[in-house]
Amino acid sequence: MKITATLFILMLLLVVACDKDEPGNVDNIPGLGGDTWEPGPIDVWINDSLTAPYNISAKYKWDQGELDFNRTLTPPREEKIIPVLSAIKKVWISNYVAVAGELFMKQYSPKFFVLVGSASYNPDGTITLGTAEGGRRILLYVLNDFRIKGMPGYVPSDSFNVKEMFHTIEHEFGHILHQHVLYTPDFKRISTGMYTSNWNNVSDAQANQDGFISAYAMSAPDEDFVEMISIMLVEGRSGFNNLVDGITGTSPNGTTAAEAKEKLRQKEAIVVGYFKDVWNIDFYNLQTRTRNSINTLIK
Repeated sequence: MKITATLFILMLLLVVACDKDEPGNVDNIPGLGGDTWEPGPIDVWINDSLTAPYNISAKYKWDQGELDFNRTLTPPREEKIIPVLSAIKKVWISNYVAVAGELFMKQYSPKFFVLVGSASYNPDGTITLGTAEGGRRILLYVLNDFRIKGMPGYVPSDSFNVKEMFHTIEHEFGHILHQHVLYTPDFKRISTGMYTSNWNNVSDAQANQDGFISAYAMSAPDEDFVEMISIMLVEGRSGFNNLVDGITGTSPNGTTAAEAKEKLRQKEAIVVGYFKDVWNIDFYNLQTRTRNSINTLIK
């Protein structure tokens, strides 16, 4: 009993001593919450141009917690933020508002953009240029390579990165739309048996020969559908027509050029019908507006 009482008293003293301990001077750890900064011109622009009118926010301050911990990434340069977001507003937001109305964008647009300076490289050698999560959040990569006409150092070849950024945004927004209302099952039947997990070993030209708009479209029906939306919008109607008309020969899978063209035209018709029937959007009008807006940035 004496031993037990002694141990109890010692434990009680330890508890009391711990309660009196002070943490001392501890440095704040960025990214664990509570980080604050005075709003600058970038923050004011985001609020006035995106948050106030459309309830869309953009995070450009570095926060590894928003990203994959197993990726080596770099933050965006601040001088890129307003040009990138301004271009996004011009090419994507304003054109959807013009054909579908502000209410449509307020209801369906992702509410949070996370901006990253570099690309995200995958173990299989592919590059992730953007991702959408739950229809509310989009991650955009490679912002440090963004240059448009009028920016220092711009050359015509930079137009590729500009188009790829909008390719990514339109692709991810396409996912958001079909996650709200699914496209007709007829779309999946056009290329039944042709989808493959080895799409990264196929060139875009080879994918075209099998009736796909890109190699990535071969990865799954959902990706096929949104790749059609994205590339048709970014390249414009003449660009898409040139892609289809330029298909020649027979693919290694035995698809003739005529069959490949027919598949792409069937997919085009379903995309156009989906936008009209589900969202009351004239896709060709949106396509023309989008391509014209891109042209003003790169030509």
